[in-house]
Amino acid sequence: MRDQYDFSNSIANPYVKKTKKQITIRLDEDVVTYFKELSDKNGVPYQNLINLYLKDCASKHKELKMDWQ
Repeated sequence: MRDQYDFSNSIANPYVKKTKKQITIRLDEDVVTYFKELSDKNGVPYQNLINLYLKDCASKHKELKMDWQ
């Protein structure tokens, strides 16, 4: 290895904003089953489907409407 490297002509990583953060989330079993069935039909991993759905909700600023009775 060299003692020093020249990074003066380097560019920023264009994919850095697309990184994902790993978390632990507890979902009901029927929710996971639903997305796994969609996964089988569409050929997309179920975790990606959940991420796409949540991303759509976030981009549209959807808020959960809860009516306690």
